[in-house]
Amino acid sequence: MSGDSYHIGDRVSMYGGTGNQGIVHNNSGPSGAEPASPELQEAVRELLRLLGDLREQLPPVSVRVLDDNLPALTGEGGAGQPEERHRALMAVAGIAATVSTVGEPVVEAVRKVLELLTAA
Repeated sequence: MSGDSYHIGDRVSMYGGTGNQGIVHNNSGPSGAEPASPELQEAVRELLRLLGDLREQLPPVSVRVLDDNLPALTGEGGAGQPEERHRALMAVAGIAATVSTVGEPVVEAVRKVLELLTAA
């Protein structure tokens, strides 16, 4: 698989801190690759939606950390290997936990994605 560049799930690019909208759905991979389950794809979409809402509550440095972790969450640019995705999910959950009740839906969404990834 090394050298293959493919996307499973959504590709999200966010620039600036307000009014971010739009997701490019990429559901294809190289031949022989198993696509992510529809349940996992939906869980990642929900997580990304919640992250969009959470961004407005965060300081700029935390927003940059979220942005840095988006490729691993979405598989953008060939990112998203299991260890990298797990690291990104934990970073996102940590940031969400710092904003108390506002971040709780994000923490729950991360838990769901992690459960689905370990079940696969």
